Amino acid sequence: MPIKVRDYEVDAEGIVNNANYLHYLEHTRHEFCEEAGLSFAAMRARGLTPVVSRIDIKYLRPLGLGESMVSKLRLSRRGPVFVFGQDIFTPDGEPVVRALVDIACYAGGRLSRGNELAEAFARYLD
Repeated sequence: MPIKVRDYEVDAEGIVNNANYLHYLEHTRHEFCEEAGLSFAAMRARGLTPVVSRIDIKYLRPLGLGESMVSKLRLSRRGPVFVFGQDIFTPDGEPVVRALVDIACYAGGRLSRGNELAEAFARYLD
C-alpha cells in the first residue's frame, strides 16, 4: 500500500526533507521485523539490540506534499552484519531513494554475531 507524504514531512519548498527518508527506511525495517515474527519489543525481551552501523543513501528524485511512495527491502548478511538494501519508489515505479543500511546486533550489551536474528530472518536472506 502506498504511503502519502504529510505536511510535517516537507520543507518550505514543499519537498520532503532528506532526513525524513531515513525515517521511512527505518519504519520499513520495523515493519519487516514484525512480519518476520521478531518485533523490536520481542528483541528487547530477548536482550537483543539491533543498531544501524552505517547508511549509504542516494537521493534520486524528491517527493512532494501529497505524493505517495512505496518502500521495499531485501536482506543479505556480511559476517555479523545484516545488510538491508532498501529502495523507495513512486507508485509508478520511479526510483526515489536507494540505500544500503548495515545493522549490527548487540546481545546482552555486547556485540554479537547476530545468530538469533539470522534464525528469524533465514527465509528472507539472499
